Amino acid sequence: MSVTQLMENARSVYAARFGVAPVWLAVAPGRVNLIGEHTDYNGGFVFPMAIERYTVIAAGPRRDASGKALLYSEIFDESGEFSLAEKDAPSAEVSWRSYVGGTVACALEKGLRPEPFQGAILSDVPLGGGLSSSASLEVAVATLVEAASGRTIDPVEKALLCQKAEHEYAFMPCGIMDQFISAMGEEGHAMLLDCRSLRRQSVPLDNPDVVVLVINSNVKHTLSGSEYPQRRSDCARAAQILGVELLRDADTAALEGARSRIAAEPDGERIYRRARHFLTEEERTARFADALRRGDYPAAGREMYDGHRSLKEDYEVTCPETDLLIDLAARLGLENGVYGARMTGGGFGGSTVTLADREKAPAAAQRISAQYEEQTGIKPSWFVTRPAAGAHLIEE
Repeated sequence: MSVTQLMENARSVYAARFGVAPVWLAVAPGRVNLIGEHTDYNGGFVFPMAIERYTVIAAGPRRDASGKALLYSEIFDESGEFSLAEKDAPSAEVSWRSYVGGTVACALEKGLRPEPFQGAILSDVPLGGGLSSSASLEVAVATLVEAASGRTIDPVEKALLCQKAEHEYAFMPCGIMDQFISAMGEEGHAMLLDCRSLRRQSVPLDNPDVVVLVINSNVKHTLSGSEYPQRRSDCARAAQILGVELLRDADTAALEGARSRIAAEPDGERIYRRARHFLTEEERTARFADALRRGDYPAAGREMYDGHRSLKEDYEVTCPETDLLIDLAARLGLENGVYGARMTGGGFGGSTVTLADREKAPAAAQRISAQYEEQTGIKPSWFVTRPAAGAHLIEE
């Protein structure tokens, strides 16, 4: 579905639900991360791009005396009311309302004072696929609150308030990447983001013959809850041994020089491999950005394959299903329009990203999908995207 069609559907749902036409359309995209995975909490670089999948909220002023915001989610067929006078407290049960209510509450804390509004939320960002449907929703809500307040805030501040909402209301200690790219994505460009300084660079990915193929494995493995904290702890311990505040301040030479000291630690081999992933991923991300600037897509693709291998062997966050998707893409190779591929997102399932030739991408996707389903019994879903624009408001 195109964003134009999604917006038209949102207008129709709003009109059917509230009996009037909407005044605003708030639009915010999902995202993929092309390279730079599990680097954000070490102060490193990430390389996301906004995708052509969006959350759209059709909305307008609310004319009753409630003094609250009323939002309807088409996906869940549920409505929620949210205070505009004071911050709602977080609910112990996390749902779509947590992301909406948290964003509204954090916007109030930021000094936005919206008039009561009502809206209908539609989205074609896949849920649970690692494509940041939550940040897309948060940024769309924040964009709508700006409209209902009659003022805007700096987009960096908007991204930060959406991140805070996810921390405090959805209890997810996410990094800043998802909200940044959803709020500030640039059409035809990916974003090289320094997670420590929050400085960002736009890197062209505007060759009309090159696209990104996103394949959702449609699996998400159940985790014990210790996987991410353990990896963060391992990285923090490695930094401590290396005498730096963050692994960002070390390099692979320093890591190799300290290998015997790390090996003397309990779980030293695991700590070493976690640190090696981060430090080599930083190097890969820089080389990937340079390759895109040169238009050397085979070189960029090699960095993607190497990054996936590191995520599999050193960071251990891939799974058999995403590994299979990467193997199938690699077997197709350059002659079938595939430059490179890797998992995207936190891991243990979710989606992969493949840099591909535009004309050959659909056939490649169909071949990968057919072989994946044959070997796993799971039907994947896929779409082709180019770098999309970030959040924006359309006034009707």
